[in-house]
Amino acid sequence: MSNSTPSLRRLSYAIVALMMFSALLLAWAALQKQESTLAIRSVNQGVSMPDGFSVWHHLDANGIQFKSITPQNDVLLITFDSSVQSAAAKKVLDRSLPHGYIIAQQDDNNQAVVWLTRLRDTSRLLG
Repeated sequence: MSNSTPSLRRLSYAIVALMMFSALLLAWAALQKQESTLAIRSVNQGVSMPDGFSVWHHLDANGIQFKSITPQNDVLLITFDSSVQSAAAKKVLDRSLPHGYIIAQQDDNNQAVVWLTRLRDTSRLLG
């Protein structure tokens, strides 16, 4: 009976270690699945942002799926499940939208909107 107790103890330690490893692996996988957002803004102040239907049409025609298209102030926000979809959408929209729009990746804390505003404000200082 003394031989079975150490092996039972080792088995229970192995099971606990496996459960902890599995929990860490699941947590890591959940953190890797972050949604991604593109922000579209016009370069010039008088130009309106593109409508969501035309953006939807261009993305759908190229087989790019998205979660939502939302207008917010002077910015059109497009949310994707992954950064891969977002990058593919940026390529498509760069080709299909007329010149005069800035298409940028947006972080969770709206840094893209801040950078878009800075780019827009500094463009009038040039030349």
